[in-house]
Amino acid sequence: MSVDDDIVPVVRAQRVHAWYGSSHVLHGVDLAIQPGQTVGLLGRNGMGKSTLIRCLMGLVAQRKGEVSVNGLDTSRAAPHQIARLGVAYVPEGRGVFPNLSVKENLLMAARAGNGGRNDWTLDRVMSTFPRLAERIGNMGGQLSGGEQQMLSIGRALMTHPDLIILDEATEGLAPLIVAEIWRVIDEIRDSGIATLIVDRDYRKVLARSDRALVMQKGAVVLQGASPDVAASPALAGYLGV
Repeated sequence: MSVDDDIVPVVRAQRVHAWYGSSHVLHGVDLAIQPGQTVGLLGRNGMGKSTLIRCLMGLVAQRKGEVSVNGLDTSRAAPHQIARLGVAYVPEGRGVFPNLSVKENLLMAARAGNGGRNDWTLDRVMSTFPRLAERIGNMGGQLSGGEQQMLSIGRALMTHPDLIILDEATEGLAPLIVAEIWRVIDEIRDSGIATLIVDRDYRKVLARSDRALVMQKGAVVLQGASPDVAASPALAGYLGV
């Protein structure tokens, strides 16, 4: 038995299938993320990455297979139950409350994590995102796209998650903001929070992750340690690069 066999994954998915109506989108996907581990999820658009994330979060009605969070079966759990178990989700659309201030957006999500962890305070989020500190009284709807993304990540951190899922966190942002987001992702990783990253910049994902999975047509077609995936001759074909 390997050391990893004794560790309960933060999230484990086994033989996950998903449908949207009559469209069979996921075909028996397996995924495991260990505590503190960073995993990259790669693939071209429409290959099932976001659907897999939505299944992990209980957001897809038509699904089957087994999903667990910290060893507890969440296969049929509601999204709020999964969040309470320690999974934070930063969606592609950001989900900022436009009529709440920056401070209110952050404080409405604040809670202690598993074991009473409370290290991501409002002050720490403000120091991590100086732009948000400058706009703490602004409404969420008054922020730029990049600032909204920072707010969405900061709000997720204030739940003190065991795992944070970042779905296209840098999509459509200016280069300076993109660099800032990657800096924060590095800080999240260094803090010991497990991370699942979906991003089009596969080189940055592979450089920052411990393991990576590549999806094609709703199935995992390549996986392993990130350096091995990066060196695979098949990678370019799967990503269309």
